[in-house]
Amino acid sequence: MEWIADHLSVLMFLVLTFIMFVGYPVAFVLGGVALAFGALGIAFDVFRPAQFGSLIPRIWGQAVQNQVLIAVPMFVFMGTILEKSGVADELLKALQVLTRRIPGGLAISVTVMGTIMAATTGIVGASVIMLTLIALPTMLERGYSKELSVGTIASAGTLGILIPPSIMLVIMGDLMTLSVGTLFTAAILPGLLLAGIYLVYICIYAALNPKMAPPLSSAEGPQNASELLRLVLRSFLPPAFLIFVVLGSIFGGWATPTEAGGTGCAGALLLAWWNKRLNLKMLNQVIESSALTNALVFFIIFGATLFSFVFRALGGDDLVIELLKAAGIDSGWEILIFVMALVFIMGFFFDFLEICLIVLPIFAPILLKVDFTPHIAENKDFMVWFVILVAVNLQSAFLTPPFGFALFYMKATVPPSVTMGHIYRGIVPFVALQVLTVAICMIWPEVILYLPREFGFLD
Repeated sequence: MEWIADHLSVLMFLVLTFIMFVGYPVAFVLGGVALAFGALGIAFDVFRPAQFGSLIPRIWGQAVQNQVLIAVPMFVFMGTILEKSGVADELLKALQVLTRRIPGGLAISVTVMGTIMAATTGIVGASVIMLTLIALPTMLERGYSKELSVGTIASAGTLGILIPPSIMLVIMGDLMTLSVGTLFTAAILPGLLLAGIYLVYICIYAALNPKMAPPLSSAEGPQNASELLRLVLRSFLPPAFLIFVVLGSIFGGWATPTEAGGTGCAGALLLAWWNKRLNLKMLNQVIESSALTNALVFFIIFGATLFSFVFRALGGDDLVIELLKAAGIDSGWEILIFVMALVFIMGFFFDFLEICLIVLPIFAPILLKVDFTPHIAENKDFMVWFVILVAVNLQSAFLTPPFGFALFYMKATVPPSVTMGHIYRGIVPFVALQVLTVAICMIWPEVILYLPREFGFLD
């Protein structure tokens, strides 16, 4: 009985993992396990009943009253409007024409469009579904291989988790008490680096396997300079306007990320009106979809807040340190690599929100005690570097089977001729490219820290 009392936090983590595999809703599992083990802690005299009294104020202060998290509903609402405004469809048509002389031009167009949409929405589910519906029929019609098509769409659609404005970075910034503006700035270069690596891979693959990615005929699209100019202006100005409204207002110092989210909503509504898509029916659909998404996100935040509080109160932090030392993992670099491997493996089974809400509160305090200089010029910048490393790593959580959510979004919208086998085979090289990007960001931390220093966020 004494052993059980000393290891309640380990049992708590194991029970959480098991029940998640059973398929119960994550929010209920996190909160329910926390309450159950809090009660067990009282029974074993390692958790005081009075501590339960601090749970509700903790939730209220960290989530309900949190001004930073107001940005989450704003970005969800903005992305949902953009999905229905027709901006993405026009953008893909223009990109196809501009890249038709490049090997794999259509796949490159999808990746570029995914990058642009990531900088305007930050919602992975909306981006993956939108790209699948718009791009997949065209890619299959052009003779692209199914694996390359679905791999390109899934990887491009998940860029929104990293490239600002990212809902995940808003949540991580709040969790680690970091400036959201700093995380947004730090994520720009890693996000563009990942998109660039995708583009290089697609170009090389298409050049070596032209039958897998046939080029677009020069007879299609605008036939003169004036038609091409009109197409480009009509397709690129709307997303450029929204990117400027959202990111420009943050980096220019005109608005906080929360205020920029509201400004972005106004910009998205303006684009929907400009495209003659704004009406009461569309607004009702957008409001309902946004409300359901936000309810899901915040319910998980409530449950994770309870879980992390009880886990730490039961001595989970100290136990994790002891387990790492017992496994011979005691240096800072060993712990960091272990955490990166753990996040990657958890990505096979859990959603990004669950991973960052469980892993960050446990391992961040441990790693904060480690001195990573001179690899990082100043150790105070470590937490920004670490959080963005986790964010890049979490890209894979959307793509790795069996619970890659981007794969589920895609399977729900692809034609019957595209099987889960095609989807799984298609994402393998892109997951490998994500791992490569994590390694690059670990070896050269300036990829993450350069822009925050240039903009003065790390002074």
